[in-house]
Amino acid sequence: MQPTRHSKRWPTFHELYIMPPMNTSRYRDLNTALRERFGCRVQKISLDAGLTCPNRDGTVGVGGCIYCSSRGSGTGLFHRYSITQQLERGKERLRRRYRAKKFIAYFQSFSNTYGRLDELKQLYQEALAVDDVVGLAIGTRPDCVPDSVLDLLAEFKQRTYLWVEYGLQSVHERTLELINRGHDLAAFVDAVERTRKRDLDICVHIILGLPGEDEADMMATARTLAKLDIQGIKIHLLYVIQSTALADMHRHGACHCLSREEYVDIVCEFLALIPPQVVIHRLTGDPRPHELLAPEWALEKQINLQAIRDALESRDLWQGKYCTGH
Repeated sequence: MQPTRHSKRWPTFHELYIMPPMNTSRYRDLNTALRERFGCRVQKISLDAGLTCPNRDGTVGVGGCIYCSSRGSGTGLFHRYSITQQLERGKERLRRRYRAKKFIAYFQSFSNTYGRLDELKQLYQEALAVDDVVGLAIGTRPDCVPDSVLDLLAEFKQRTYLWVEYGLQSVHERTLELINRGHDLAAFVDAVERTRKRDLDICVHIILGLPGEDEADMMATARTLAKLDIQGIKIHLLYVIQSTALADMHRHGACHCLSREEYVDIVCEFLALIPPQVVIHRLTGDPRPHELLAPEWALEKQINLQAIRDALESRDLWQGKYCTGH
């Protein structure tokens, strides 16, 4: 923003970061950030590379996190399609649905830095060799990024757009233990520091509504993340799917799913604590209908997103409103 010919002054910090942007979204969404970078509609294509997780194979634990089924959070396509085939199928679908022109290969299922270096390098290279793939998003755990892997990712960043996506879910140790994450907050902070030393952009996954957490706990997670050098956040709703430890807890009344109204309120407050430059990759979960046990409203993605936008407007909240020093 430049001073006008008449005003002859620069905007204040308050005007730049404390007042909400006029005629724009009240949060910095990923689609907008990608359009600014590439000048067109860019969509992520979820991939299953056939990798596993140290929290499943016995290295750290077995069974995975309590909300995760044996398929993980991804597509379950690996046994039928190669990376190239998955990308080609995804491109066709997303071009038809969103008129997307460019694509990011999103290695989503399980831990996508958990493998031999040569294996990982081959997977990432195969994805980038597909026409119109302009970047990589690597979903993984903070305990699966030795320096050798981060060095490999730094090499790829020299030639493409790249995000490293870390599952954290909560900053509270009691919650991490309850959900069987298999790592603590210190492991996450260490991974963030080592990742940023290589100038790699980080997106952090968190879940709102985890068992035993109230709104104050969730706001504490937001405040902690606001102090760290991260570039993106993906906000998930806790939902219950079949064949998980969480499903057993739900059947026995040991966990409570948030109502839509509760979730919308918490998301709005959470966003107000997040620095305005952080890219918001997601605002809610996206369960498979045939697997979902609760809550039913989690399937109504567009209604949920609109409810969040409406609440931000009616409550005069925006991303970064409660931040200082950013």
